[in-house]
Amino acid sequence: MSIDLNDASLYINRELSWLQFNTRVLSQTDREELPPLERLKFIAIYGTNLDEFYMVRVAGLISLYKAGIQETGADRLTPAQQLEEIRSYLHREKLRLEKVYNSITDELREEGVEVLPFKNIPKELQESIKEEFFEHIFPVVIPIAVDATHPFPHLNNLSFGLAVTLRDMDGKIKHGLVRIPRLLPRFLKIEGTYIPIESVVEHFIGDLFPGYTKLSTTPFRVTRNADLEIEEEEADDFLEMMEEGLRSRNKGNVVRLELTGDADKDLVNFLNDHLHICEEDIYYYRSIPLNLGALWQIVGEKSLTHLLLPSFTPKTISPFDHESIFSIIEHQDSLLYHPYESFDPVVKFIQEAAASSDTLAIRMTLYRVGIKSPIVKALIDAAQDGKQVTVLVELKARFDEENNLRWAKRLEDAGAHVVYGIPGLKVHAKIAQVIKRKNSQLKSYLHLATGNYNPGTAKIYTDVSYFTGRKDFNDDATRFFHFLTGFSTHTRLKRLYMSPIQIKPKLIKLIENEARYGKEGRIILKANSLAHPEIIRALYRASMAGCRVDLIIRGICCLRPGIEGVSDNISVSSIIGKYLEHPRIYYFEHDEPGCYISSADLMPRNLDRRIELMTPIFEKGLAERLYQILTLQLADTELRWELRKDGSYVRFERQEGANAINSQELLEKYVNKIYNKTRKSSANYVKRLAEKLLNES
Repeated sequence: MSIDLNDASLYINRELSWLQFNTRVLSQTDREELPPLERLKFIAIYGTNLDEFYMVRVAGLISLYKAGIQETGADRLTPAQQLEEIRSYLHREKLRLEKVYNSITDELREEGVEVLPFKNIPKELQESIKEEFFEHIFPVVIPIAVDATHPFPHLNNLSFGLAVTLRDMDGKIKHGLVRIPRLLPRFLKIEGTYIPIESVVEHFIGDLFPGYTKLSTTPFRVTRNADLEIEEEEADDFLEMMEEGLRSRNKGNVVRLELTGDADKDLVNFLNDHLHICEEDIYYYRSIPLNLGALWQIVGEKSLTHLLLPSFTPKTISPFDHESIFSIIEHQDSLLYHPYESFDPVVKFIQEAAASSDTLAIRMTLYRVGIKSPIVKALIDAAQDGKQVTVLVELKARFDEENNLRWAKRLEDAGAHVVYGIPGLKVHAKIAQVIKRKNSQLKSYLHLATGNYNPGTAKIYTDVSYFTGRKDFNDDATRFFHFLTGFSTHTRLKRLYMSPIQIKPKLIKLIENEARYGKEGRIILKANSLAHPEIIRALYRASMAGCRVDLIIRGICCLRPGIEGVSDNISVSSIIGKYLEHPRIYYFEHDEPGCYISSADLMPRNLDRRIELMTPIFEKGLAERLYQILTLQLADTELRWELRKDGSYVRFERQEGANAINSQELLEKYVNKIYNKTRKSSANYVKRLAEKLLNES
């Protein structure tokens, strides 16, 4: 019987799959072996993730629904159906969120750390907070009357404040707001106690509205549609267009209202009369402070590091600890696995190039680089030194646009040639090339990666870095940069693969080739997300041919495993732990070279609408190392979740008596062991060399 691989029942909805991912993040709070602040950190991550999901994904669905568009994906759910599912899911999960938050704060209380409203702290502490309020808060917060002569103010995206009901001396009822600017701390700290700032402001409402009696207050927070809509084809100046787009981000429709659980009904109606939010998009939190992402203030408190997991220091392993990066590349291809291995060699690659008189040109792509970027500073130095510096700064990197704009302008001012992107496509590829003059000849050096050129995130994201001096790869890199800076729309690379033209067909061909081996075939794909219907159908066909397919997908997965006759040879795992799993590693057992790294996830946006790169790893030792990482994660018993065919995830259950395998901890221990061994070897070598020189003298 022929099976229709376009059948909607074979696909999991993308948005519902994402919700499952964020639930797995929240479920880290159930791990009682973790210290309390480590668990609180996952609530902060959960909240930050959810903010972005509402600002972009839910906002987009609301826009589609209001426009009457019935566009659907492979799962065939309409925007209205998706919104109904999302809202129902999140309202149910809110109860679980409150429960785990209360559990963690109870545990923190036993450690001498409390989160308390102003009214619940001792009187002597209230006096100190009173001083703090009038010294640092009173001059900054903004009391706003709302009446016939004072219109309801515009509230920026993620605005936070208090709505108030007041009575004047004549007994008339008034409504107003108090805006709490982001420059103020979310919590005021005193003697191990963290006081939510809104509870302090609420206590002093009478001082903000003198002559009025407070009747009721409620903290609130609004979320707007923050997805930039840019008409690139109509733009004469892309830089100016992006700046205007950023200014408009705070003007998007309000898509969510967050309130405290005891919010006065009259105040809720007052807010919604002006904000016009669907009732299902109003969320009431009974015991949780609004803006969960702000919990990072407590998590990041230096005096509380004993309530976190022990920190791991990324290691720079020989020969990167003592040799020039370029000398290493000339002798061998090298692969680093961050954050276990330090990101410093990547930074030094650019810094050494910028400082060297042999360097003629530096070319690279920048997507998310961070606020204080040593890499961009080195590029600026190189440009000011007269070197040819060419940088593609992707201004459409969501929520990093403003930072990227600043760096782009500084690079241009320094004399670098800056490209702002490709019309209609995001450039998500991670590549840097250095060209030097060596003995009257040109020599090229290349870095390719799965992650961003951001030393900050490189400490908490796992990613792969690859250094090579291969001529064929460098020839492709040159073609790639010519494509970015020139007019060509037909560039094809010979050894590397570039989307949107080459990566998807290559992956489908690799999957089909492996499927020909039937039960002897083996595919392992590690990515952040799997949503591309064509890739999913190719994997279904491979499974139907008997090929074993193991997927390690951290976030969204629209493929359903375990369907008899379709996907019963496919397993889907998700690793959620201390580090954010970010590499894209694709392994095909019977292919030569068999292992590939990429900046591209297995999604329509990456394979069809972005400029991405995929790199084959020909050096057998490096490919074997990547394969070992994949098999270690598939054997993980502590951080691994398994996807069921109904779309739910279950934490892997270790059999009684079996060894506990935490892949992230094991990689930390392994890198520490190698680091200590190479340091000892290096020390012995230096000692022997010193003794030899001493004897000779």
